[in-house]
Amino acid sequence: MASFSAVLILSGTAGAEDEGPASGKGGKAVDAAPAGVKLTTTLPGKISVDNDSEKTAITATVKNEGSKDSGKIRLLVVGFDGLAVKGVEGCSAIPEKGLPEGSNSGFACPIDNLAAGKSKSYAVDATFDLGKTGKICLPVQTSDGKKTFWQQGPVPFGTSNPSPDAPATPLLLGTDNEPAGPGGKELPKTGPARDLLPLGAAGASLLAAGVAGMWWSQRRRPGAQEG
Repeated sequence: MASFSAVLILSGTAGAEDEGPASGKGGKAVDAAPAGVKLTTTLPGKISVDNDSEKTAITATVKNEGSKDSGKIRLLVVGFDGLAVKGVEGCSAIPEKGLPEGSNSGFACPIDNLAAGKSKSYAVDATFDLGKTGKICLPVQTSDGKKTFWQQGPVPFGTSNPSPDAPATPLLLGTDNEPAGPGGKELPKTGPARDLLPLGAAGASLLAAGVAGMWWSQRRRPGAQEG
């Protein structure tokens, strides 16, 4: 897969150039990775949402901080609540019936191999409803989805100081969003947060095309090389 790291900018999309330092906030190791492989992810510390179009751009990065190559893996990019993932360059949309419970969108990104000490970054095109909370989740799994080596999130982007009259609103990673008030939309009741997205059971499978398959099998519930 061709490597890339530039953030996709669409007309009306608020500033990828505003992204803060990359952060692994909200990340955790889950299943044990192969010996010598250490997989992690990062998200920007800050994004900016256009107040008119609600568009934003996010860079999702997966890293192999170990001493051995990863082999075939996949990165998932999943949106929750007010954050909807509209596209991830080089990745395939997860069908609605295969999305984790509570999510509104998701993409799966196959990686044939991530060499030791290397990283791969993906340009994520998204929208954010500033009247709601919004979360993103980055699981790193085996190519068949049966094991999750690392999962960042679901972690929120948000602000406690909304700026409805400005052209764009900056959101910080790890901050719950508060809508502009008074008169702002009431925050949705999303129920107890899940620590992990449930993994596919033994019957989970991908379509022959690769990544656009069912990665949870029985219920609707809850992947650019740099030198």
